[in-house]
Amino acid sequence: MTLSNPYHLILLLHFLVVTVFLSADKASCIRFSEQISNPIKDQSDPRLKTAVFALGSFWRSEAVFGCFNGVVRTTAGYAGGSKTNPEFRSLGDHAESVQVEYDPRMISFRQLLEVFWSSHDCRQVFGQGPDVGNQYRSIIFTNGTDESRLASASKEKEQMKSKSSIVVTQIQQLGTFYPAEPEHQKFELKRNPFLLQLMGNLPEEELQKSTMGAKLNSYAAELCPPMIQKQTDARIKDILRNGWPILRDE
Repeated sequence: MTLSNPYHLILLLHFLVVTVFLSADKASCIRFSEQISNPIKDQSDPRLKTAVFALGSFWRSEAVFGCFNGVVRTTAGYAGGSKTNPEFRSLGDHAESVQVEYDPRMISFRQLLEVFWSSHDCRQVFGQGPDVGNQYRSIIFTNGTDESRLASASKEKEQMKSKSSIVVTQIQQLGTFYPAEPEHQKFELKRNPFLLQLMGNLPEEELQKSTMGAKLNSYAAELCPPMIQKQTDARIKDILRNGWPILRDE
């Protein structure tokens, strides 16, 4: 196989990511199947489900979920408000949110809730850290009775951890989810040109659909479970140490 071919480089990185994420499953806090899907799945796949969460800035929120096996795609966007076609500079009463497309055979809505609670401060009113405002509020969006029940039970469990302050997370029936502008998608990954080059500098639409892109967005943000983060670091360093070629601007 000639590695000067961009397609071969993409296959190489896919192998790298698959190997790291599968080998580290047992060390992460949530157990997943030992199978992984193709980097890009058919968006019409009836086996996939979607979940939407708001937990602060969507740049970080999108990166929170992408690392876990079973998550097929992540999309930053806007939800929870009444404004039609919100934009970043004019989002009205919407919250910055992330849509997670996932395979329920590999990861459940209950497990996604665990990731949600562990990844932000659910007791901070209308904000996360230095990001303060209504657009950064904490929300679990639900699609039906079962998800509402699971969300409510998980909120009660979170509240029981401490009664000194109130969990302010809202549970809300999902209306319309509006994807954010392209410059806000895979934000952390796009700040790492090296990783984009290893992926073959995919066009925006392909990058958005890519499972590998979702995982590397988490890796770039250093939000993968520690074992996965360290093993991915080691694999990439090994590629560089052995002089594997990477794509470069002409």
